[in-house]
Amino acid sequence: MPESTKTATLTFDDKSIELPMYAPTVGPEVIDIRKLYAEGKVFTYDPGFTSTAACDSTITFIDGGKGELLHRGYPIDQLAEKSHYLEVCYLLLYGELPSATALEEFETTITRHTMLHEQMMNFFRGFRRDAHPMAVMTGVVGAMSAFYHDSTDIADPRQREIASHRLIAKMPTIAAMAYKYTIGQPFVYPRNDLDYSSNFLRMCFAVPAEDYEVNPILSRAMDRIFTLHADHEQNASTSTVRLASSSGANPFACIAAGIACLWGPAHGGANQACLEMLKEIGSVERIPEYIARAKDKDDPFRLMGFGHRVYKNFDPRAKVMKQSADEVLDLLGVENNPILQVAKELEKAALEDPYFADKKLFPNVDFYSGIILEAMGFPTSMFTPIFALSRTVGWISQWKEMISDPGMKIGRPRQLYCGETLRDYVDIEQR
Repeated sequence: MPESTKTATLTFDDKSIELPMYAPTVGPEVIDIRKLYAEGKVFTYDPGFTSTAACDSTITFIDGGKGELLHRGYPIDQLAEKSHYLEVCYLLLYGELPSATALEEFETTITRHTMLHEQMMNFFRGFRRDAHPMAVMTGVVGAMSAFYHDSTDIADPRQREIASHRLIAKMPTIAAMAYKYTIGQPFVYPRNDLDYSSNFLRMCFAVPAEDYEVNPILSRAMDRIFTLHADHEQNASTSTVRLASSSGANPFACIAAGIACLWGPAHGGANQACLEMLKEIGSVERIPEYIARAKDKDDPFRLMGFGHRVYKNFDPRAKVMKQSADEVLDLLGVENNPILQVAKELEKAALEDPYFADKKLFPNVDFYSGIILEAMGFPTSMFTPIFALSRTVGWISQWKEMISDPGMKIGRPRQLYCGETLRDYVDIEQR
């Protein structure tokens, strides 16, 4: 926490309260209201906490107006172009880019912890075959505390470290097994001679009858999807992880809570919604009709995958993701996939239309990642699990930061109560 630079004065009724103000390294100043109730007997009212800083953090910074996303100060587009996912994981976890030796040791540690405890296979078989992969992942990740109880003591720095590595290493295996289970195929075990993204693709698409040769273009595209979704500041699922962590819950339970929150369609389902929109459009010939509907204020239809709630100018992740989308589509082609044909033409039509340019409704990362995953052969039900896999390192980094904060307190939001005032109980005979 930086030193207070000045104060703000809040005056109401006959009271005047001096509140400290803090200046971040970048971003807007904050007013510290922690003593507001003690001195003024009032709360603030901020549904959704969109004007409230719930923590101080050194991990990720977003400037939506500028279209800027920084991880430990490094721009996301540089990381996506020049780095790779496990190096970004190291950066988020430890605050600095690793040396060559440190990166090799970290990658070796993650690679050699990708297998699951064999008894966990029984958990998968307890789900219905048509269970959503996110339901499976929520249950299995929460159950990890029953199998890896040697890394649940949050007061032990070494156990926190082991839990962090285990979650990053095993999440691709859990996601791939959830996918295999729902399509009725045998599980494919990880291999130590493959990189992180290649291993995940193989676990999803290999079968015992024949192995899966991982194309480097597809592996690189998957790695970029992981990288571009690694962390996104204090969003709903990250805030959920932090709130669960504040109670002292074990890390596996906290990450399971984050997965459950991410499952909500308003949070993690954006790229799935984009693909469903493309399916609704159906053919290139219908694009002008839907473009016109998107411009009509009285029509509820909206172009999914265009614009962003946080980024008011452009999504800094989209440029790199578009490059990978173009590479994947060039490799796999779009001739036999009408959805991808619609996606290509819709992107072109929207970028050339002044209406969308004026409103800064550019394709975002969800538009391009949805296209890539569709082209690779993933069903839309796997889009959010892949998002959860990617975001795990962000959740863990935020969890570790919070746990190590000596000023950590259990989360306890307040409320504006609008219910009944005190009244006496009435016996049932008299009601």
